Amino acid sequence: MNASDEGQTPAGRTGGRTVTCVKLGRELPGLDEKPWPGELGQRIYDHVSAEAWQMWEERMKMILNEYRLMPWQKEAQELVAKHMEEFLFGESAVAPPPGYVPQAK
Repeated sequence: MNASDEGQTPAGRTGGRTVTCVKLGRELPGLDEKPWPGELGQRIYDHVSAEAWQMWEERMKMILNEYRLMPWQKEAQELVAKHMEEFLFGESAVAPPPGYVPQAK
């Protein structure tokens, strides 16, 4: 670990701002920039923590592999956006996913 790693959130963001995370239901460090274009990206920036975004990135890898998607294809991006919105903002977003254990600080 080097000095630039200190104080970073799990997703590698500096965590200078906080959000009330819709996925994890508590105040946590937010993202430093919009992670996705358009309105969805703004909603994520405004309401999703860096920790929840990291959880989504892991899920996205699984989706890309499971569906054998090529991320640069428009159809793949549309499917990923649909899954992303459901994962972060769907009915299951209010509570942590089953089996979720917060990292010890």
